[in-house]
Amino acid sequence: MAELKPALFLDRDGVINVDRGYVARVEDWEWMPGAIDCVATYKARDWYVFVVTNQSAIAFDHYSEDDMTRVHDHMRAGFEAAGTGVDGIYFCPYHQDGTNPRYRKDSFDRKPKPGMILQAMADFPVKREASFLIGDKPTDIQAAHAAGIGGFLFKGGNLANYAEWALASFEDGVR
Repeated sequence: MAELKPALFLDRDGVINVDRGYVARVEDWEWMPGAIDCVATYKARDWYVFVVTNQSAIAFDHYSEDDMTRVHDHMRAGFEAAGTGVDGIYFCPYHQDGTNPRYRKDSFDRKPKPGMILQAMADFPVKREASFLIGDKPTDIQAAHAAGIGGFLFKGGNLANYAEWALASFEDGVR
């Protein structure tokens, strides 16, 4: 069995990129300051890094899964150009009030439920007690706690600096 490693879980909009409402086009993508450095630092520490993102705009036909995939490919390319990357991107296109019947449902993957985090932990040998999430909404933190990991609410600024503060706080028992 593979050795367990800690994981950093990151929400996408408002954490990795500037939240512009619905980021459905590469042209609308803007990196959050420090996002690439944050991922590179945690990968250099031999942590897993995962993106866990609600994408309910798909359920409301604001954009398609293909549009989202193009944005995710752009994000991955940005990380790769900097010599780093994420281990997985988990997304939930579902919303119980969605206008598109294909995506109109309640989902265990939709934060504040922990499905995406738990799936990443099932897919990779994650050391749960050493892992945490950084998100920009209370639902992100609720999902982290429901999955049994720490959660930190990011209100903007430099993500790399915030992630260092979160790690130090986490190691001191703040969750």
